[in-house]
Amino acid sequence: MNDSRPVAVVTGSSRGLGATTVKMLAGRGYNVVINYSKSETEAREVQKACEASCAGTLLCRADVSEDADCRRLVDETVKKWGRVDVLVNNAATTKFNAHGNLEGLSKEDFLNIYSINVVGPYQMIRAVAPHMKKTGRGVVVNIASLAGVKAIGSSVAYCASKAALINMTMALARALGPEIRVNAICPGFIQGEWLKAGMGEDKYNKLKDRLEGTLPLRATATPEIIAETIRYLIEDAVLVTGEALLLDGGQHLM
Repeated sequence: MNDSRPVAVVTGSSRGLGATTVKMLAGRGYNVVINYSKSETEAREVQKACEASCAGTLLCRADVSEDADCRRLVDETVKKWGRVDVLVNNAATTKFNAHGNLEGLSKEDFLNIYSINVVGPYQMIRAVAPHMKKTGRGVVVNIASLAGVKAIGSSVAYCASKAALINMTMALARALGPEIRVNAICPGFIQGEWLKAGMGEDKYNKLKDRLEGTLPLRATATPEIIAETIRYLIEDAVLVTGEALLLDGGQHLM
């Protein structure tokens, strides 16, 4: 089925930043793909919210670390709407482990984190690229992290994976232009349940208070702020590609 509205795929969009982003895009007239790997109940709630904005929706369970799942997700999208205009690579994972605890990360931890945070975005870009090149105006936004720039964050493996994602963003922006723009966003502290669950509520609140008292802009990111920046890269930043935009309240200056 063909549709004149642009089509956006947001991986990991059953909750958190992904859910906020896919609902924002639905409200702006996009048909949207809601992707999840485990959280079906939450994904269906997000789908209802998107449909309340009169968006066409596709709910798709897929593990981005599996190439077959990535290709199936894109095939189902193209079968439904005949196009893919936007890809937001949001799905990610980590293991919370102090950087000095070298025994706390195994080979399997690294491979799992890399398979979702780096290989997953690559596989998704590879799957959408032929369709975006056909229309000549594709946009990819990779959700990286300040961890990939400053080597701070939940674990060394996570930092390394996000640094790799930033590097890959540059490489693919060079390779896929002019038909496809590829950029990354590097948030610092993101308010929300994902970080709170990983850190524990007490540590989360203490870090949030400390950052909001010391950062140059005295503020930390919300999912809504990041989603609006994603929108900017998709709709307004027509001459921007290969960039990794820091969205951290100035934390990289400290």
